Amino acid sequence: MTEGLVLRPRRVFIGWVLALYALARVVTTTILLLVMQHQVPSGMTGGDDVPVSYFPFTALWDGQWYQTIALHGYPSELPMSEGGSVQQNPWAFYPLFPFMARAGMAVTGLGFPAVGSTIALLCGAGAAVLMGLLLRGRIGDRAAYLVVALWASFPASVALQLAYTESLAMLLLVGYLYALARERWLVATVVALLVGLSRPIAVPLGLVTLVVVVLRWRARRDRPISKGTYAAMVAALVGCGVAGLLWPAIAWWRTGVRSAYTDTMATWRGSGTVEPFTPWLGMSKYAFGDTWGPVLLVVVPLILVAVVAGPWARSLGADLRTWTLAYPAYLAAVLDPFTSIFRYLIPLFPVLVVMLGAGWADRRGNTWKRLLWRFVPLLVLFVVGQYYWTDILWRFIPPSDYPP
Repeated sequence: MTEGLVLRPRRVFIGWVLALYALARVVTTTILLLVMQHQVPSGMTGGDDVPVSYFPFTALWDGQWYQTIALHGYPSELPMSEGGSVQQNPWAFYPLFPFMARAGMAVTGLGFPAVGSTIALLCGAGAAVLMGLLLRGRIGDRAAYLVVALWASFPASVALQLAYTESLAMLLLVGYLYALARERWLVATVVALLVGLSRPIAVPLGLVTLVVVVLRWRARRDRPISKGTYAAMVAALVGCGVAGLLWPAIAWWRTGVRSAYTDTMATWRGSGTVEPFTPWLGMSKYAFGDTWGPVLLVVVPLILVAVVAGPWARSLGADLRTWTLAYPAYLAAVLDPFTSIFRYLIPLFPVLVVMLGAGWADRRGNTWKRLLWRFVPLLVLFVVGQYYWTDILWRFIPPSDYPP
C-alpha cells in the first residue's frame, strides 16, 4: 500500500498532524470567543444574571444533557407526561462521554463544562493522529496532512472542542478503521464495544467489517488464514452486532421497558415516532420545495455513489469506500433530518480525500501545487462556514432556537 510513497518518520508525521490540529482549534476558539460576545445569558450558560464565559458556552444544548448524566446518571423510570407518553430524558444519550467527564470532574475538581470540552479537545487530537496514520499509506504524507487539516476545519468541526460526543466518536471510529486495516481483529472488537457506548454507528461499521472479512477470505490462497484468525474475524463481526444492540439493551434492563431507548428517541422526532427514511421526503420538500426536494433526494445519493465508486477514490480502499456509503445510508434510515445534519457529516472524512483530488491510485500526482490549488479554497470556505455554524446554530437565542 505504501509503494511509491515517501513517508516521513512516524514521530515527525504525528508532530505535524498535531500542529495542524492545534492550529485549527486556535481558529475555532477564536470564532467561539467572537460569537460568545453576542450570546444572551440564560440557564444554559450558567444563569440569566451571570456573564457568559468560555467553558459554559461550550456546554450548551446537548451538553446540558451530558452534564445531567455526569452529575446524576440515568433514571430508573422513564418520565411520562399526563397523557401517558414518554418525555425527553437522558436515555437518548450514550454513556461513555458523560461518565468520562464524571471521572475527570472527580479527579480535577472542575465543573462539567471545563472537563467535557477538554476531553473533547483531546479526543479530537487523538482522532486526527489516527486519521493521519490511516490515510498516509494510501495517499502519502502531504495529502494526509491536508485532509486532516480540512477535517479539523470543517464548518461543524467546532463541535470537536465542545462538550459533545463528536470527538470521542471520531476517535473510536478512526481507531476501529485503523485496527481493521491492520487486521488487528481483537483490538477492533474491543473498540467496537466502546463505540456501542458512545454513538449509534456500530451498524454501518458492521457492514465495513463484513466487506473487509470477505476480501480477506478471498485472498486466503495467497495469505493463508489460521483458525485463530478466523475466530478473531468472527469476533469483530459479532462485536459490531453486540455494539449495535448494547445501549438499547442496557436501557431495557435498567428501566424494565423493552423499547425504552426507541421510545425516548421518538420524543425528539417531529412525528413522535421513529420512521425509517420517510422524514427525509418531508424535510426535502420543506427546504427545497415540492419539485426540487424529491429530485435532490435522488441526485445527492447518486453523486455520493459516483464520488466513492469512481477511479478518483481508488486509493481509499474498500473499507473507507464502504464506510462512506454505509454511514449515510444508515443516517437516512434512522435520522430525522434537521439542523444537526451538519454535525453528522463530520465522520465522512474520506470524502475530503476525493475533494482534495488525492484519491487517485497514481499518488505521484499528489504534488504540493496540485493539492494546494484545491486545499486553499476549500479551507477558506470551511472556516467561513465555521463562523456561520457557530453564530446561527450554536449560539442560543432565548426562549427557543434551532439546535446545532
